[in-house]
Amino acid sequence: MINRRNTLFLMSGTALTAVLGLPAYAQEGQSGTLNMILNPEPPILVVGLNTQGPTLYCGGQIYESLLTYGFDMSPLPSLAKSWEISEDGLTYTFHLHEGVKWHDGTDFSAEDVLFTANDFLMESHPRWRLVASTYLESATAPDANTVVFQLKQPFSAFIRAFELSSFPIMPKHIYEGTDFRTNPANQVPIGTGPFKFNEWKRGSYVHLVANENYYREGEPKLKELYFRVIPDGASRAVAFEQGTVDVIRGGDIEGFDVARLASLPGVQSSTQGWENYSPLAFMVWNMRKAPFDNVKVRQAILHAIDRDFVAETIMFGQAKAATGPVASTTKYYDGSIPAYEFDMDKAKALLAESGIDPAGVTIEVMGLPYGSQWDRLTEYTVQQLQDLGFQTNIRAIDAGGWSQALSDFDFHLTYNFTYQYGDPALGVSRHYLSTNTIQGTPYGNNQAYVNPEVDRLLSEAAAATTEEAAAAAYSEAQRLIVEDAALGWLVELQYTTIWRDKVHNLVRTGIGLNEGMGPVTIDG
Repeated sequence: MINRRNTLFLMSGTALTAVLGLPAYAQEGQSGTLNMILNPEPPILVVGLNTQGPTLYCGGQIYESLLTYGFDMSPLPSLAKSWEISEDGLTYTFHLHEGVKWHDGTDFSAEDVLFTANDFLMESHPRWRLVASTYLESATAPDANTVVFQLKQPFSAFIRAFELSSFPIMPKHIYEGTDFRTNPANQVPIGTGPFKFNEWKRGSYVHLVANENYYREGEPKLKELYFRVIPDGASRAVAFEQGTVDVIRGGDIEGFDVARLASLPGVQSSTQGWENYSPLAFMVWNMRKAPFDNVKVRQAILHAIDRDFVAETIMFGQAKAATGPVASTTKYYDGSIPAYEFDMDKAKALLAESGIDPAGVTIEVMGLPYGSQWDRLTEYTVQQLQDLGFQTNIRAIDAGGWSQALSDFDFHLTYNFTYQYGDPALGVSRHYLSTNTIQGTPYGNNQAYVNPEVDRLLSEAAAATTEEAAAAAYSEAQRLIVEDAALGWLVELQYTTIWRDKVHNLVRTGIGLNEGMGPVTIDG
């Protein structure tokens, strides 16, 4: 066996207080209170049912997985204190921490891990379902503190499939035998994490309090967390500048404010904490509907988008142009594959070749409701589509509505940005495998892309026993996916975390602020 062990709202102005509607007790401030921002306000905090960024940020304090990952993507302990991988790569044995309790006082055990793997996530989590249905032979528990995953065939990315958003462990005693999505417990989430749910005042804040029974000795060090819902980017910037909130997460403020706030006295910043995710933004076009069932139209639109302009102007330099489905920071990226350069003449020529008369086609663009940068991206896309001759309209929607519409395939053209999880088998293939066109998630093959050769190559790469074989298969898959214009790749997002220097131990792993904040402290 190969042993792989590892180890307050203190307002300086009353006007903003009134706008945010803060409770009086939160304004007094405490040394053990950390104030953050929840943007946008998510529909739910149960990570097993929703993996949108804000849900992970707040839910990451409530729920845990077996592992987490370092800046170099090496696996680190979470609910699993150690693990082994057999020499043949087929058996993964996880040894769980003892004495762990759910927030309601019930003992946590291997049975919860099995329920999560075999039941809950198989129904609610398409990414885990894809991994499990393809590679997992069985999940068993020889005792209350040991879980064994037996694979059908080698899958080198399997050890990377156990961070918070990939494998959030859910309580069997609460969800077994119920409709997971309508269970009343979804309103009062119960996990094993360092903080417990206390209150959600919609439109104002989510309040979490310290888990007094947390299994890591001496943690959590903070008394409570507030995730503030603040109406717009300008107000969020003011809240940080005035000391009203302590932390700015990537996407909380407009790009033009990042450098200014990061340079304030008593402030620290870092781009670390996104290594596991490497978020890549793209347009999603519904290939079930004209004109996106025509590859020439998709190629034309890709040539009509100036990705450098999007990165430098719309995203204010907090991004770089994407060239295809794999981020340049991710394993197996092939930079030799030709990208779609910005060329309106070529775009119009391809559109002419398509046989589509754009004047007779209306494209509905559904924006991504994550702030004004995304609004500007929508406006820019509409302008470019109109320059190609299309008719357009914009569909306004909130975060919950966007997730539902994309999950139900009820869209024409929209946007998404998803995480790569350190390996294409986990974060990339899900968007292009024809078997992953499944309703119920915004993070699968929602565009209905089908290419049997791509299916074969992605499956071959994931099961490859050598780096060389995997790289060759992934390169050919990338080439075909780019030729097919399977999605409209835009930019690789490059986020900056900003915090007051009175906050310590904030960014410690490759999952950044989604990591449990048990060791975090704040000076009085």
